[in-house]
Amino acid sequence: MNPSTPTTQAIADRLVALCREGKYEQAQDELYADDAASVEMAGAVGFPERVEGIAALREKGRQWADNIVEIHGGNVSDPVVADDWFSVAMGIDATYRDRGRVSKQEICVYRVRDGKIVHEQFFYDAG
Repeated sequence: MNPSTPTTQAIADRLVALCREGKYEQAQDELYADDAASVEMAGAVGFPERVEGIAALREKGRQWADNIVEIHGGNVSDPVVADDWFSVAMGIDATYRDRGRVSKQEICVYRVRDGKIVHEQFFYDAG
């Protein structure tokens, strides 16, 4: 690895900091590779199971944000890092336009390559 390439721990810490501030678009701009992929749970409401490319990830994020009426609370854990992977527990309590108030907890798993996030996958109750 190039000494100037951020470590997986550094990427994980920065993602957590930005998510705790609600700066999801900034996180994508700073930390994601152009060819990053995002995978939702099978049967998830409102999103395709898989999208690829930073433009598709940004659009998915915009659709999610546009559907939120109000955020009542949330949480982001510290990351757990192993080699090129890290995971974070996240929760949100929000009112959505299309389904009302929902409180959800999930495990988010990320893969880092060359100092950028190349894969994100979310595990939660899709019901």
